[in-house]
Amino acid sequence: MFGIIASIIDGVLVGSVYGLAAMGLTLIWGVMDVVNLTHGSLIVAGMFALYLLTDATGLSPYAALPAIVVGGFAVGLFLYWIAVHRMIGRPPLMSLLSTFSVNLVLVGLGTAVWGTGLFNVPVSLPGLTLQRFTFPGTHILAAVLAGVLAGCLYAFLYGTRLGKAIRAVANNRGAAELVGIPTTRVLSFAFALGAALACVSGMLIATLFPFTVLSGDAYQLKSFVVIVLGGFGNPAGALFGGIALGLVEGLATPFMPVSWILVIEFGLFVAVLVARPGGVFALRRT
Repeated sequence: MFGIIASIIDGVLVGSVYGLAAMGLTLIWGVMDVVNLTHGSLIVAGMFALYLLTDATGLSPYAALPAIVVGGFAVGLFLYWIAVHRMIGRPPLMSLLSTFSVNLVLVGLGTAVWGTGLFNVPVSLPGLTLQRFTFPGTHILAAVLAGVLAGCLYAFLYGTRLGKAIRAVANNRGAAELVGIPTTRVLSFAFALGAALACVSGMLIATLFPFTVLSGDAYQLKSFVVIVLGGFGNPAGALFGGIALGLVEGLATPFMPVSWILVIEFGLFVAVLVARPGGVFALRRT
């Protein structure tokens, strides 16, 4: 019985990182109605940024967090201006195809440089042992960092002038322009912030699991499941959606092969879309 409880706890720890990954995706969707299909590549970019920084400097992986935040933000600005800016206000399919095309370019470049081999970032942290089960220290710290970053994002969106401007543009771009909010700059900042969150989540995932250049697709799909659970455009709900997804994985893992986990997750995806299209944890934007 305690083995099942331990699996659930570990699933929730990992699920909080899934939630952080989905926050960037749902923030971009909520502000500008853009489905960002470069999301998976940005997660992989965070993984490889961590790998390269730790390999080059020998520093602790967690010391690379500020550099990855800044780098992810800069990459997000670049992607916004080349792939998204001209698609704002057009049919959603236009931005979807634009970001999908850029994603293919990024995956192609990554494959050409690093191939499809497996990479790993060695991290050594003491774990927490309860009875005969040990919860890895990397899982615990990743969950703590994900929670702290989610809290910082919430405080930013609801407690700062720029955060309130982002929410205003998300609710009504036309009205925001009428009161003098520079909506283009706000949109570019929101996209870059979403990209930075994706890169940071990739960094945290790289401390938990091995990865390849092609790992982004799986985590992008998980992010879509999470935002359906948490509510489209609701970054706060994404954290709860990620924890819920981790809980499902933790409950299912002891009873079935790992290959069935994705089937369960996407079955849940369809069920939530049918029963509660707004999301289980959806909140009304104010």
